Amino acid sequence: MPLFSIITVVRDDLAGLIRTHASLAQQVNRDFEWVVVDGASKDGGQDWLAAHRDGIAWLCSAPDDGLYHAMNIGLGAALGRYVLFLNAGDTLADAEVLATIAPALARAGWPDFCYGDAWEGLPGRQPRLKTARTHHWAWYGMFTHHQAMFCRRAALDGLAFRPNYPIGADYAFILEVLKRAHGVVYLALPVCVFALGGCSGRSAGAGRHDQWCIRKELLNHGFLRCELIRTLQLLAYYTRKLAPFLFNALRYTNRLSRSIGETAK
Repeated sequence: MPLFSIITVVRDDLAGLIRTHASLAQQVNRDFEWVVVDGASKDGGQDWLAAHRDGIAWLCSAPDDGLYHAMNIGLGAALGRYVLFLNAGDTLADAEVLATIAPALARAGWPDFCYGDAWEGLPGRQPRLKTARTHHWAWYGMFTHHQAMFCRRAALDGLAFRPNYPIGADYAFILEVLKRAHGVVYLALPVCVFALGGCSGRSAGAGRHDQWCIRKELLNHGFLRCELIRTLQLLAYYTRKLAPFLFNALRYTNRLSRSIGETAK
């Protein structure tokens, strides 16, 4: 059993797939398997995957019902102790990420859930470090990117991404993980480089609606509380659109790295 299962979902993004592969190839810690779910790509991706089959622990290349259906397929195939979703185009922050996280997980007693910070690619600029919010703010939304979250596979038994939330299924999934998690650890270091421009960024309004429904269903929030949170999210959205310098100053840091620290629930 490998320590990590890195699950990559891809469809017609060969350039992104190659970037993700290169990131994994440079990892100092090799105690991981790469699980790839390809939605029958027609851009040369299937040929590339076939040529690199030796480096892929498990591969499915067939039509699927969308992103979260493909992520469920990958989750079902994973054998690692911890699962990380790193989709095509996303990369780990540097070559030492897995080598740093592995002993940190051991020191923390193998918690059910671990998360860190993320670099975000901003249009026309170098990536900036987006530090995670505390997981205690999960009621507000995703506190870091799911590409910076490690879930202990044994704690995911019976869980799956919900197809009725086409944009917010990852948010619902993480809320369910946190509800059952024994031990939550935050590592104050960059885990991934998140590729902007995904479906959540392109469909921000639909994502807020999904989150509204998820809070009502999974957190038992009432109408007024759900509306208040959506209002706060809209304020953040328009601040980012209309006053990007203010938003960037509040949400990003230019620090190249952060010392490793841990907090556990």
